[in-house]
Amino acid sequence: MAPQHKRFRVRRLLVGVAAVTTSAALAAGHAAGAEVVRVADPRAPAPSPAASAVGPRPAVPEPSRTPRATTPVPGKEVPAFGAFLKSDARGIARMAQLSHWLGGAELRVGHTYLPGNHWSDIEGDVHFLEAWANWRNEKDDRMLVLNVPLQERNEEGVPDDEVRRLLRRGANGEFDHHFRALAERLVRLKVPDTVLVLGWEMNGTTYTHRCGPDPESWKKYWNRIVTTMRSVPGQKFRFDFTPSRGRDAVPWTQCYPGDDVVDIIGMDSYDQPAGLSFDGQVNEPYGLQAQVDFAKAHGKPISYPEWGLFRNGDNPEYMRRMLAWIDEHKPLYNTLTDYCPHGVWQCSANPVSSRVYRSALTGRTDETTPTPTPEPTPTPTAPLPPEGCSPLDLGSWVEYWLGGKLCLRVDWWSRTH
Repeated sequence: MAPQHKRFRVRRLLVGVAAVTTSAALAAGHAAGAEVVRVADPRAPAPSPAASAVGPRPAVPEPSRTPRATTPVPGKEVPAFGAFLKSDARGIARMAQLSHWLGGAELRVGHTYLPGNHWSDIEGDVHFLEAWANWRNEKDDRMLVLNVPLQERNEEGVPDDEVRRLLRRGANGEFDHHFRALAERLVRLKVPDTVLVLGWEMNGTTYTHRCGPDPESWKKYWNRIVTTMRSVPGQKFRFDFTPSRGRDAVPWTQCYPGDDVVDIIGMDSYDQPAGLSFDGQVNEPYGLQAQVDFAKAHGKPISYPEWGLFRNGDNPEYMRRMLAWIDEHKPLYNTLTDYCPHGVWQCSANPVSSRVYRSALTGRTDETTPTPTPEPTPTPTAPLPPEGCSPLDLGSWVEYWLGGKLCLRVDWWSRTH
């Protein structure tokens, strides 16, 4: 799919009452044999200086918090994720805004597309790529994903006969120099580990780089491109083979160019066609399960460079299920397409799905260290009051200031009269 280039007075009164009560009790106790028994009471922590300035604040127990079902399990890696927000530098700025909207969640994946109007676009304009390279190099664990068209005039509806001729020309090496120029530019910009999504959605009919008119020439062309780019000194590229989900114009397996020239098996998967359930998207021929099985058979990780809502509108069930699928199958990376009709942050047409996405991903990071279980705190044992002494319950905060419970001897009358 083509990217778009969008309360204090009451507390003081209570403390005053407690003070009067304590004073009266102490006065009576002095004449009547009152004693203070020090009792360790976990309900009465020492007040902070700020609290004591306005009167002690009773401790409020922390409410129990049940983690959301989507909260990552400690010790399990969180799949790297991002979103396509715009091809140019505006997409970079929006990543920080999306992260803020997600409660500081770490977007480790930056995803953009080279234009495919002319070969000069496919070679990569240095000013266009430089902004993305700078973002990538700010942190070591970031990932830059770059979609690369395989032909110029890539979205101009070029007929099959001409596509066939272009594929054969590419298979014969006529366009190698364009891809060498791109590889050299990426290495100079210090992003030699860029993930390159070559000729995405090749099993469809949208692009001039489609596979259908001549799958054999398409595969040979892919091989030439990968071989050419890998020949550039310093490169560490990973090549992502990414069809659209389902059969589309041709089965995407017919376009697979071979394990030696593919590093990742991706899939662009939108909520379509109308009426198809998520289970249908999983189990259809060449669907999500087929991708997982194919990748496993070929020893490759999976990815989802493009995914999002589409023909079924604001569909929270799809959003929940796709996020759960990603958590279960751990793709190398995934990037939501975030513009209408697919998105959740930049598209106000999908408010319910937006809440699902935000709830699931808010605060996510790649922290993999398990949270240690705190040692249980032993229950303190209270000392027994002196024999013949009855403790008075004056409240935990009064007892804190007294240093223990106030105890009134039961024989005070006989001792003084």
